[in-house]
Amino acid sequence: MVRRGAVLIAGPTASGKSALALGLARALDGVVINADSMQVYGDLRVITARPTPDEERQAPHRLYGHVDGAENYSVGRWLKDASGALEEAIRAGRLPIFVGGTGLYFKALTDGLSDVPSVPDAVRDRIRTASESRATADLHAALTARDPETARRLRPNDRLRILRALEVWEATGRPLASYWSERRPGPLAGAPAIRIFLNAEREALRARIDARFRSMIAAGALKEARALAERGLDPTLPIMRAHGVPALIAHLKGALSLEEAVARGQADTRAYAKRQFTWFRHQMPGWIWVAPEEAEAVIRARLAAQ
Repeated sequence: MVRRGAVLIAGPTASGKSALALGLARALDGVVINADSMQVYGDLRVITARPTPDEERQAPHRLYGHVDGAENYSVGRWLKDASGALEEAIRAGRLPIFVGGTGLYFKALTDGLSDVPSVPDAVRDRIRTASESRATADLHAALTARDPETARRLRPNDRLRILRALEVWEATGRPLASYWSERRPGPLAGAPAIRIFLNAEREALRARIDARFRSMIAAGALKEARALAERGLDPTLPIMRAHGVPALIAHLKGALSLEEAVARGQADTRAYAKRQFTWFRHQMPGWIWVAPEEAEAVIRARLAAQ
């Protein structure tokens, strides 16, 4: 039987999303489709808490570890890949279960994306090379001079998006913001998708984040960080900013003790979880906020009612 719609499971990091998705996929003949911007990278399984090989064998998983760390994987590319995974699941009569913590991925899936043209590699390389020795504030000032409309709508310390805006201006001569109103519908626009946000209790979540980061160290996170550092990648690439990676690389270079690196990685991850709560509350109306332990029952009940 071909199913319409999908189950969407979002929530802060370490809230139990992956375990919930796996349990549902096993019970309901589903496919787990990744919606986490760091779990796409093959370089980092431990640090990004990607499903283990054993978990991936228990149910079909898509879009995990399929991107090389040297690539600047974008939400547009993810949406294209996710659309293919969705179509594959529907053809097979399986329940698509999207799971992750990247709000922009879910927003693209349901609301669509602005039609921003691709930036030629030569333009991107030229902008990135010229920016290497410049402070983020200087780059924002340069963007303000060329594209004040977009600069006003970006945080002055958001280096990656500032660079993206400079690249689009260089490649097209148009402000990046001018494309934001030209939105294509997402592949789940109008579909009966069940949208769940795991509203984990804050204090327990913070303790879980701290404990998980220490378990990552025991499971080989330093080895992953060392292998990544040895590649000598552009520090502005998304993978180089994965939570815990900058601190662990600083430790490997002798700039931090291991305890300092662990503390910094834990703090960065806790701060990210806080931002996830805030982002979904303000940007994603219509989602059902439930305690993690209640989520499976809520999803099953809504599937049965469809």
